Amino acid sequence: MNIALRRAVPASDFRRSLALRTGLLFAVAVLLAAACDSGAPSIDTSDHQPPVDTTVSFAPDSTMYRLHEAGALRIGTKLDQPLFGLRNPITGRPEGFDAEMGKLIAARLGIPADHIDWVETVSANRDPFLQQGRVDLVIATYTITDARKQIIDFAGPYFVAGQSLLVRAGNPDRITGPADLPGRRVCAVEGSASSSTIRRVAPAAEHVLFDSYSKCAQALKNGQVSAVTTDNTILAGLRSRDMEAFDLVDTTFSDEPYGIGVARGHADLVAFIDNLLRSAFQDGSWAAAWDRTAGRILGPAPAPPDLDRY
Repeated sequence: MNIALRRAVPASDFRRSLALRTGLLFAVAVLLAAACDSGAPSIDTSDHQPPVDTTVSFAPDSTMYRLHEAGALRIGTKLDQPLFGLRNPITGRPEGFDAEMGKLIAARLGIPADHIDWVETVSANRDPFLQQGRVDLVIATYTITDARKQIIDFAGPYFVAGQSLLVRAGNPDRITGPADLPGRRVCAVEGSASSSTIRRVAPAAEHVLFDSYSKCAQALKNGQVSAVTTDNTILAGLRSRDMEAFDLVDTTFSDEPYGIGVARGHADLVAFIDNLLRSAFQDGSWAAAWDRTAGRILGPAPAPPDLDRY
């Protein structure tokens, strides 16, 4: 009978090996826990890389030429909005429909997705970040309004949402629209178009402002407010993280055309993005971006918006 002989492993080596394996298992557990604790739907597009156009050329005096030559693009986006812009807990990069629009623009400029510098923005600092040159674009559920068009430029819209209300599960306050809000505490985000609209349509409500919708959602869950208001797409994303805690009121009371913010003085970049969007509407890349992000929860891509209407 043959007996295979193995060299005895010193105890110190065995302990080091065991410690290494234990450490690796712990690291994996931490990553998995982070993904689960985020509560977000499983829509990881943070590593999606659209094909980069390597044949592009631009006029030397154009904004596109400057960005292409720099080989990088700074995009302001939100990192706390499921379906549109949510920080992936493992990669740290944003995932969602807004992020996909940013990667599509970068690719058409000849810039790979991993050369995008994602800059976190909140509703209140989107205009200033563009005016101060801290970002090249803002793609952050950014509603095109007449007031904003006085200080910045917009390409798009690339999507049109509608303002609605998020309430606690079961809708204990029987809220069906703005007419039911007088005397009730309603949460919105400071600096958002939604905060202005809700003041106009429900002036007798008690308006509570935070700097992010995730904080509004927590206040609703804790019973500190009776409703959260913003675009129905954003509210659907918040609800998708905690389906048992929230209900979405099935009415809208505004049009919210999402535009891509550009600093004044770059009309050529606005025209470039508008043409890019028209092409993306036609070739299916816009619908594909929707379907792999927001469409996972909200359903198939709707008809593309009319760029000339806004």
